[in-house]
Amino acid sequence: MSAILLIHGPNLNLLGARDKAVYGEKTLADIESLIGSEARKLGYDLKAFQSNHEGAIIDYIQKESSNSVGIIINPGALTHYSYAIYDALLDSKLPSVEVHLSDVDSRESWRKISVTAPASVAKISGKGEAGYIESLQLLHKTLSK
Repeated sequence: MSAILLIHGPNLNLLGARDKAVYGEKTLADIESLIGSEARKLGYDLKAFQSNHEGAIIDYIQKESSNSVGIIINPGALTHYSYAIYDALLDSKLPSVEVHLSDVDSRESWRKISVTAPASVAKISGKGEAGYIESLQLLHKTLSK
């Protein structure tokens, strides 16, 4: 089975306990289970990873990309300033989709800036956990071409 990487950045380990009006009630484990189930239906193995550390995310992308076919990433706050993650996504040579639970474009002005999205085929935000399903479907469509 081909693997898709599901990567979560800082503070996403606190989903379910964070501001539920912004991030919803699902935990990170809930989201990973949901996406894992959908990925298997499409013929993919899902490899999930979360870190609060930029370097750990980069190390994971570098280590796992050669054994994977695509990436779904929610870089969290790193979205707005991590050119290093942008480079790691490009260097992986894998199609990626950036996803955010909240509508980052309607929040604080600094959240509207994504330095990592240009390394991805799309950015999906504001759809809660359904955005992850949409990301998976978009990645599958990209990989099927």
